[in-house]
Amino acid sequence: MRKHILIVGGGYVGLYSAMGLRKLVRSGEASVTVVDPRGYMTYMPFLAEAVGGSIEPRHVAAPLGQVLKGMRVLTGRVTRVDHEARSAEFQPVQGPARTIEYDILVMAAGSITRGLPIPGLAEHAVGFKSIGEAVHLRNRVLANLAAAASTDDELVRRRALTFVVVGGGFSGVEALAEMQGLADEAVRYHDGIEAADLSWTLVEANDHILPELHPDLGRWTVDALRRRAVDVRLGTRLTSLAGGVAVLSDGTELDAGTVVWAAGGRPSPLAAASGLPVDRIGRLLATEYLTVAGVEDAFTAGDGAAVPDLTRPGEFTAPNAQHAVRQAKLLGRNLVAYVRGRRLKPYRHAYLGSVAGLGHHQGVAQVYRIKLTGLLGWLAHRAYHLGWVPTARHKAAVLADWLLAGLFRREMVRLEAIEHADEDFRHALAVGQTDGTGVPAATPEPAAGRPVRDVSAAGEAGSVAGTDARQAPAA
Repeated sequence: MRKHILIVGGGYVGLYSAMGLRKLVRSGEASVTVVDPRGYMTYMPFLAEAVGGSIEPRHVAAPLGQVLKGMRVLTGRVTRVDHEARSAEFQPVQGPARTIEYDILVMAAGSITRGLPIPGLAEHAVGFKSIGEAVHLRNRVLANLAAAASTDDELVRRRALTFVVVGGGFSGVEALAEMQGLADEAVRYHDGIEAADLSWTLVEANDHILPELHPDLGRWTVDALRRRAVDVRLGTRLTSLAGGVAVLSDGTELDAGTVVWAAGGRPSPLAAASGLPVDRIGRLLATEYLTVAGVEDAFTAGDGAAVPDLTRPGEFTAPNAQHAVRQAKLLGRNLVAYVRGRRLKPYRHAYLGSVAGLGHHQGVAQVYRIKLTGLLGWLAHRAYHLGWVPTARHKAAVLADWLLAGLFRREMVRLEAIEHADEDFRHALAVGQTDGTGVPAATPEPAAGRPVRDVSAAGEAGSVAGTDARQAPAA
């Protein structure tokens, strides 16, 4: 009997497990449906380089329909799973919701941004978990530099040149490093602004950063960032962002034009909402075979799963790309074995180490017991992650981006208009509609409740430092 496998989520686990199925499953043996809100897989370790301009944003995204030929890819969200009935409620990006029936479930919804009840956080911070947010941050840095160079108001200028990143993990450190690298190069094109005029602050609640690396590498990174005039605040929390002013637990107040929230993630709430077994933080309880504990016909892996670490009894594998990709590849093989009634293999993978890019041709890397810093760490970071970029086409595109970035200076054009592409059109219609006396008619209603923005030169320059754009997290 042909089995229908439903994969919820198209990230690391969803994509790589589906790729494994595509290679191994026999014709007529199983059909596969992959559901994802965006329709593409984002290679997260290179998001920071997309901010810095070393890599084109589209080159860190793998379109699921293109990669998974022969499989059904649906763009939308699974809103509820009824595993007893082997059915899932699916909400497409357009049109009414419908029910998808399946035989085998793969829960790979991953994680979403972890928020805290901090005043002003939702209104004034920017996340760092998607391509849209990476593009927005790049635009934000360049636009704020332009705003600072175009004003005589010292308060506006200081706010535009103040950047705060909350979170000292890989995402936060790499985002800050690449933003700073971009800004340091961009200031050459703005008279009256120097790199020393910019304020950079990294806020971390713990007493160390990059916790997955050896403490020596974390300390080296702190020293390297401080040598680049980054104010690293350890043991410090963001307590308020009301009015766009970042208030820290040590009493410091920073009127920041850009605040990046990179303080970690939490498991997708879909599993708990669907009645599947989860631990106290919402991760699906998994076995070493990547099945959902105590549930038939259900598999899971990645950030949203508590997978036992057989190399460290009593602990779980870390929520990182290294484990997610390797778990996904085993998951694909185990799914084929399950369909064929064969024995499943346990997931056992000793931690190889981690790498982080710090911009400015610097990085840190830990490979087994070998610790690399500076240029060698940067090269190790790029080499390791390039090896895991899906598809040969994307690998070639990333390599080409790096080659061009090495031969020429970065492009400094900002494309914030693409974030609200309809505004020029709506503004033109508003100006063009007159009552016959030359007086513009009433401005048309804005789309989706959003006010029509002043897109004149003065309006853009004056609004950059205080305007925030956010992207909804993926399910």
